[in-house]
Amino acid sequence: MASVKLTSIVEKFKLESLTPDIPIDKIRVHQQDINRPALQITGYYEYFDSSRIQIIGLVEYSYMENALDEEQKRAAFDKLLSHPIPAIVFCRNLRPSDTFLDLAKQHEVPIFITNEATSAFTADIIRWLNERLAPMISVHGVLVDVYGQGLLITGESGIGKSEAALELIKRGHRLVTDDVVELRKINDDTLVGRAPDITKHFIELRGIGIVDVKALFGASSVKESQVVDLVIHLEDWDKDKEYDRLGLDDTYTEYLGNKVACHNIPIRPGRNLAIICESAAVNFRQKKMGYNAAQELYKRVQENMAKKFEEDN
Repeated sequence: MASVKLTSIVEKFKLESLTPDIPIDKIRVHQQDINRPALQITGYYEYFDSSRIQIIGLVEYSYMENALDEEQKRAAFDKLLSHPIPAIVFCRNLRPSDTFLDLAKQHEVPIFITNEATSAFTADIIRWLNERLAPMISVHGVLVDVYGQGLLITGESGIGKSEAALELIKRGHRLVTDDVVELRKINDDTLVGRAPDITKHFIELRGIGIVDVKALFGASSVKESQVVDLVIHLEDWDKDKEYDRLGLDDTYTEYLGNKVACHNIPIRPGRNLAIICESAAVNFRQKKMGYNAAQELYKRVQENMAKKFEEDN
């Protein structure tokens, strides 16, 4: 099961620990969702998922501080904190009572605080956890951001994927990852690609070796992650194979159950792969905006044929 270290969450969201004596190095979060334990504080624990990070906002805090006497507080807090909760985060710089912190230390539940508003922090951490804990596969290819479109370039080893990516970088586009692409399924419509930490910002060029793209071309030439919009599959030219020349019929490939538009590009000497990739990205962007060049050509041909038919009759 996918998981993320609690320390990574603390670093990412700059959380302040109110229980620094509780070790968190071995705590991992497995759930993408969070929970606001308002009902649990009132005593209702049906369907309570203690494996989620618990978020305390102004509503929960006000009830904890003002609606309970000291004995009720201790009983309610003790019952909540007796569950194996990975962490509790207080938003809006709301600080828990000494009673709550003492019981948290007894049950070894880490407590954190942030100055972020509850809604904003909840949305941010859910989005981040969704990406980090999403189903993931690794595919062989290159992922590049071209005019805002995520192009996943695939094909056999040595066919020219990295060289095409390098030319695109020189033309002002951004590299996400070379050789290995980690694809995560965020939802049924979205795949996000990232680089493995060990190969981030590197490109392998046969005959030259490893190239550090960020060092050579600057920070603006790389990107941490990118939604995969289009797959460019490179293959050797086969003179006996029929290739799509109009693009009337869309073709797709599938990763993690998600369908992604795909172009099969035949490779032969003299073809400029970078320009082909740029054109594919712009054409795909036009299609998303409602304009399809192939359909426009078909429409013109149909109109011209109808016009000639009318003239002949």
